Amino acid sequence: MTPQQQASEAAAPAGLNGIRAAGDRAILVELPSLQAVLSLQTQLTAHPQPGQIDVIAAAGTVLITADSPQAIQALAAHVRGLDLEAPVETDSTLVSIDVVYDGEDLDEVAALTGLGREGVVAAHTGQLWTAAFAGFAPGFAYLTGEDSSLEVPRRRSPRTAVPAGAVALGGAYSAVYPRQSPGGWQLIGRTDAAMWDLGRENPALIRPGDTVRFHAVRAKATVTQQLVTQQQKPKPSDAEAEEQATEGLAVRKPGLQSTIQDLGRPGYAALGVSSAGAMDRGALRRANRLVGNPEDAAGIELLFGGLELVALSDQVIAVTGAAVPLTVTRPDDEQAADERRPRATLHPACDAPFALLAGERLTVGTPTAGLRSYVGVRGGLGGSEALGSRSTDTMSGIGPEPLQAGTILTVRPPKPGSVVGHPEISPLPDVSQAIVLRVVPGPRQDWFSAEMLQAFLAQEWTVTPQSNRIGLRLNGQALTRSRDGELASEGTVRGAVQVPPEGQPVLFLSDHPVTGGYPVIAVVVHADLDKAAQLPPGTTVRFAAAAFPAELPETPKETSHA
Repeated sequence: MTPQQQASEAAAPAGLNGIRAAGDRAILVELPSLQAVLSLQTQLTAHPQPGQIDVIAAAGTVLITADSPQAIQALAAHVRGLDLEAPVETDSTLVSIDVVYDGEDLDEVAALTGLGREGVVAAHTGQLWTAAFAGFAPGFAYLTGEDSSLEVPRRRSPRTAVPAGAVALGGAYSAVYPRQSPGGWQLIGRTDAAMWDLGRENPALIRPGDTVRFHAVRAKATVTQQLVTQQQKPKPSDAEAEEQATEGLAVRKPGLQSTIQDLGRPGYAALGVSSAGAMDRGALRRANRLVGNPEDAAGIELLFGGLELVALSDQVIAVTGAAVPLTVTRPDDEQAADERRPRATLHPACDAPFALLAGERLTVGTPTAGLRSYVGVRGGLGGSEALGSRSTDTMSGIGPEPLQAGTILTVRPPKPGSVVGHPEISPLPDVSQAIVLRVVPGPRQDWFSAEMLQAFLAQEWTVTPQSNRIGLRLNGQALTRSRDGELASEGTVRGAVQVPPEGQPVLFLSDHPVTGGYPVIAVVVHADLDKAAQLPPGTTVRFAAAAFPAELPETPKETSHA
């Protein structure tokens, strides 16, 4: 435990168990009761402080994130002055949900509780449930009941796929799965209620503070008439779609994984929505500066090259991030070639703006260094927003689908007076040696002995092929915990290094879940997260302790859309 953490524990006022640092831009507030959790969440939501981004409530903690180290220090001081014991009024809506009680685990729950099948249904429908907090997935609300008769353990072996609408019990909570996802809760029924719908003013059917009443209904057969709507009509072929469009860009080849990304949607973690956004935010900002866009404009993030784009109208492009070869070729039809191009093939440089004229094709090759590239387009990519962002979130499914061959990308008009930028240097980590990522102590480093903490910092870890936008999975000498039991789920941050039971760390990245149940041994400082986004499988990583907060450089602030 650091001196700062020890001071936090010693100075904790009544109604507050302690405040732990969770990186250089977040704190984890430990509280003695769920009532205190809801009180703190309600007060910060009703009266947000300068720099405050997210407030993530859990069973006994509240994670607070901010846009800078200075803002999080001020928030910690503010929390110490709040009265968390006084009752707090919250806006509450009664939500009624019809349930068919035929879940796969209903008999097991009946045996575990001793209530029988009918008794489980009667207990579940006979009490009022309160949404204490959200997490795990958008629209997933942790519901607390009025009695403990239905408290059951989670399954010993989680399911790899729980269907959307499954009504479940886990520990002292009940919940409805909003979309198909892995899960270890006991399934007792199912509902047709849409738990998450971005078409509603409030996408989450159940929000923290709401009350829920379940009603038992019989399964009924439904007959749907198949009507051919505009959306159901056969889609045009790639060539037809490209021919019909006259502006923007057409995707000929998407590569391994290409998605639309901006700087994400911070501010919605209380609804179970991670910030997402570009993995290497510095590279996206740089691409936008080069083409004269605001730094938060939407561009393309691609993994390991392989992208081919055709300009349907004249564009100004910049490619940043990984070091990749770029090729611009003129159309196959020489009569269609633009006379402004003296040569049929060009090789623009990365980190500098260049023109892509109508009909020309841009090919992004395989990286010679780095992993992810960013394509900025003057004006920024258009399309619909979801919660204030155009980013694709691979964890929650929010945002546009990954790019496919034939996708037509609209481009917004440039802002008046904007100008293209000068070429910039793109710093990339040298993977010929171990990459050093600086860390500060995690909020749960006391789950590990001093020797294990030293082993975490001393050894080199290898990035595995299982890494993705959710997290960097590492392999090395396994870490063991110094205490038994499991940690209750609590809020997590980008940069958190979680240690699952097998002892191999996972570094959370842009699409990480907003809550997690494994102890966080350390948190990578905000300034080093872009470096982590460029590490291919096989790279070795070493963690180094950073003096907190003196050695932490100032990096761009994160902004909330909420």
